[in-house]
Amino acid sequence: MTTFLLIIIYLAFISLGLPDSLLGAAWPIMQSDLRAPLETAGFLFMTIAGGTIISSLISGKVLRKFGTGKVTFVSVFMTACALLGFHFAPSVIWLYVCAIPLGLGAGAVDSGLNDYVATHYKAHHMSWLHCFWGVGATFGPIIMAQFISVQHSWRNGYFAISGIQFSLVIILLLTLPLWNIVTKVNTNSKKEEPVNHNERAKDVKPLQIKGVKLALASFLFYCGVESTVGLWGSSFLVNIKELPAAQAAQWVSLYYGGITIGRFITGFITFKIGNRTLIRLGQIIALVGAAFLFLPLPSIFSLVGFIMIGLGLAPIFPCMLHETPTRFGKQHSQTIMGYQMAVAYTGSTFIPPLLGFIASHSTIGILPICIVIFVAAMLLSSENLNRLIKKKSIIKRNDTSSTAV
Repeated sequence: MTTFLLIIIYLAFISLGLPDSLLGAAWPIMQSDLRAPLETAGFLFMTIAGGTIISSLISGKVLRKFGTGKVTFVSVFMTACALLGFHFAPSVIWLYVCAIPLGLGAGAVDSGLNDYVATHYKAHHMSWLHCFWGVGATFGPIIMAQFISVQHSWRNGYFAISGIQFSLVIILLLTLPLWNIVTKVNTNSKKEEPVNHNERAKDVKPLQIKGVKLALASFLFYCGVESTVGLWGSSFLVNIKELPAAQAAQWVSLYYGGITIGRFITGFITFKIGNRTLIRLGQIIALVGAAFLFLPLPSIFSLVGFIMIGLGLAPIFPCMLHETPTRFGKQHSQTIMGYQMAVAYTGSTFIPPLLGFIASHSTIGILPICIVIFVAAMLLSSENLNRLIKKKSIIKRNDTSSTAV
């Protein structure tokens, strides 16, 4: 029964990933069709991500009141309706209107399912959960590219994705009772854990804990990189590398494919290699991939760069989430996790539109330079955090030894 519910959760995370990559893949043709300036995509993206931040911040109260199953059902229904609205939208104004429920629904699903899997399932499922987000994010541009190349219609692409979302809504509706059953089973088998954890969490002031700000910076730059490449990658390929819009959308789908495959593999590698090592390796690979975009090489190297960035980013986010209790203690992890998700969404909200605004007044060719800077900043924050934690652990060991003597 718990396995069947896990499959439902994975399907929900596919639906979470499907809309995330659509706007960037479709924007080159949407821009000309709607006669909108380049930076409009950034502001639409900001609207979606802003809704995501709001819903993630209030998700704790909503989840406690209604339960994860009901919140997930309503949230996916909201995203399905929003995507259908994109199909019918007669102007950019209506896209902004539809972007609000799209963001609100996505934030509630993300926060609720991350917390549910962390609470009720083993650690390696976190990597696989985010792998299934990558499945959705990969197939989104593929579906959109098919409609653009065959029908020259971005609207039908949104209609198709909306239909997939509505199918999941039906599945979630039929399986609503399953959530309560599994929750009761797991609660009965873990009677001791909730009390102490929540009591201690009330007194925590997360920003005063050493290293938290560095962790938040890592999440900020990670989501800045991931969302910026997804949103502006297609425009970069069309305007700088002079690729057709459909081919550019397919290449961006391979970037998300790199994230997907990487996270699937990471789920197995975590049994052998620690989170910190995987985070470091991922950042280095992403940096090399960004360099391929930066250097004046033939277009095919841009494809290699996109895939390498995707593979590099793959282990970073789930491993950083899973590393939170180890870094700051289990009694603090719940509170700090919320801060990390909020800052992550902030990176998704503001960094891509900022780059779009700058690019509209210069050139989208600045994308590779910005990606290199963001990945380097993430690596620097992460390594400084590792050094700080190592120093704290040495001091703690020495204090323990002194007490023992």
